[in-house]
Amino acid sequence: MSEVSLHALVSCIQYLISQIAQHPDLLKLEYYPDLTIGDAQSALSYLKCELESRQQISTLSENNENDKH
Repeated sequence: MSEVSLHALVSCIQYLISQIAQHPDLLKLEYYPDLTIGDAQSALSYLKCELESRQQISTLSENNENDKH
């Protein structure tokens, strides 16, 4: 079985969390934890940005190495 990329997993989790946030059963709970669904969404957004940034840096670095040869 091939390994799923971290970027793909983060995207899947972002979708699932958005579905949880909109779920009527959650809205009925009147649940007010210290950390919220929005906090989780923010953390995943920051993680995704970091992954994309590192991927761009890696791609640029590879392109520069290829240009030297």
